Amino acid sequence: MKTLKMLILVVAVTFSSALQASTDPIKTDPVKTIKKKKKRKSVVPNSVEATIGDLLKNPTFKFYEGMSADVEITINEKNEMVVLSVDTQNKAFENFIKTRLNYKKISKDAITYQRRFKFPVILTKKK
Repeated sequence: MKTLKMLILVVAVTFSSALQASTDPIKTDPVKTIKKKKKRKSVVPNSVEATIGDLLKNPTFKFYEGMSADVEITINEKNEMVVLSVDTQNKAFENFIKTRLNYKKISKDAITYQRRFKFPVILTKKK
């Protein structure tokens, strides 16, 4: 009986060490994982209005004073803005708003219970 217990113990130790030695850990490059995490631009202002204001600064197209658009966005489960509609006559202005706002992250502090926003955007010249 004593030898049977000893034999079971030796087999168990051998089996467990063989299993442990046969594992192949996944090697990850820390630089690559950091780059993967930085795919989307994260914005940190403390309100949705401040975030949108920061993102729409310095337009890259020629505009005239007082251009306006009615914009409707929603916040998805990844805390990203998704532009639902832009109501304006100027196509360049519409594309500018969509490219600057679509899928940009918002800090969790900025998001309230409201997940859908409708607001006017009016361009003015910097003084």
